[in-house]
Amino acid sequence: MIDIAYRVIDIEIEALSNLKVNLGESFSQCINKILELDSRVVMCGMGKSGIIAKKVAASLASTGTSSFYMHPGEAYHGDLGMITPNDVVIALSNSGETDEIVALLPVIKRLNTPLITLTGNPDSTLAKTSNINIDVSIKKEACPLGLAPTSSTTAALAMGDAIAIALLEVRGFSEDDFALSHPGGTLGRRLLLRVDDIMHTGEDIPKVNENATLGEALIEMSKKGLGVTSIVNNDGTVLGVFTDGDLRRTLDSGVDFKSCHVKDVMTKNGKEIPANSLAASALALMETHRINALVVIDEENKLVGMLNMHDLLRARVI
Repeated sequence: MIDIAYRVIDIEIEALSNLKVNLGESFSQCINKILELDSRVVMCGMGKSGIIAKKVAASLASTGTSSFYMHPGEAYHGDLGMITPNDVVIALSNSGETDEIVALLPVIKRLNTPLITLTGNPDSTLAKTSNINIDVSIKKEACPLGLAPTSSTTAALAMGDAIAIALLEVRGFSEDDFALSHPGGTLGRRLLLRVDDIMHTGEDIPKVNENATLGEALIEMSKKGLGVTSIVNNDGTVLGVFTDGDLRRTLDSGVDFKSCHVKDVMTKNGKEIPANSLAASALALMETHRINALVVIDEENKLVGMLNMHDLLRARVI
């Protein structure tokens, strides 16, 4: 069974390698045409190619190129009304002779809608009729009968991904752009949730004045329950933090808790993060420096909040 799997994977790897060999100017023409019209990409395919077309449409839509899938059979019975002259149709067909797609050609041409095809036969009807044909031909299917689409659909899928990512990079599509189309789930939380959405604010912020005693700082830490307190001056500017780790080091030094000022034993220049930062950035900062809490500041370095690892856990950023 493992030998069969090796054989299938090797055949499909070869198919992908051939894509690079056959890749030419038509790929650039495809990208430029989509960018030129800056409209929707209508993906079209029948059977297994239709399933690949749906996936490519989804990838395009989530990476900054408006796209949807149109079933060729349904298109012939009314769904062609989805297409406008400003759209681009990308049709997938390994043979290039898929009846349901070939039947749509007269209407697509009448609409003057650009047609891009991904075919395995450059001499096929679809390849010759299209404005741009991208060669996704393979030497053989992984199916030993040569019947089930395997290598051909893998090649078409990889080319679809290449189109989507090329458009993403040329458009300068960013993480923030990506987040807008992925608001749900872990990905959305990591890309949209910001520190000020989950930080402790107001009376919940552990803070003491720089002239507070060490004992007063410990009471504040215990009261707020975050294992840390911020140290601020009279105008609210953050001077440092006092953490559980600082407490252990202070205990070892044998200082007098009643007379010692917290500013003398605090950690100066502790790690801080602006309130409008991504929660994911806060997590990365904590992991990099192996700390469990961050002071949250505004643009004037004034204290506005406190964030710890448990807040990120509750928000399911981790």
